[in-house]
Amino acid sequence: MHDLSPGVRQLAYSMTALFTLLPEAVATVRVDSKPAILAVLATRFASVYELGADMVLQRLAEREALGSTGFGRAVAIPHARISGLARPVAAFLRLKTPVAFDAADGMPVDLVFGLLSPEQAGAAHLHALAAISRMMRNDAMHSALSQAPSDEALYGLLSNVIDRDAA
Repeated sequence: MHDLSPGVRQLAYSMTALFTLLPEAVATVRVDSKPAILAVLATRFASVYELGADMVLQRLAEREALGSTGFGRAVAIPHARISGLARPVAAFLRLKTPVAFDAADGMPVDLVFGLLSPEQAGAAHLHALAAISRMMRNDAMHSALSQAPSDEALYGLLSNVIDRDAA
């Protein structure tokens, strides 16, 4: 599907009423700091969803300055609202080694689920965050994501849960 236009790809992979997660937005990466995580996440959002990387990074950093989005259990959910989006979009990073993220429980993170929502998406943004949080709190899901053999397997796990929960 890589030869389809981005808009067509989004429709083809749009999985839920809450947000879009495209296969290219899922990756296993090696980073060594919280700023590096946010930079990689911003670059991934920019390349997959055709957004400005600098603007995405700025908005993620502004939100992070309000308080860490590391909610514990080795998971962070960096999120922000930005202009120019029609609907919420997501990206997922599995880290090769855990990284300190100022999480609520003080533990480093190894799973990062990013979310960007339209500027005016109040309730939609909160509903998407709640759905991601529920999914990431599930012990079996966390274990499966940590042990998945490939990025394709990660995407399969995420899309199956998202599809099931949206039904």
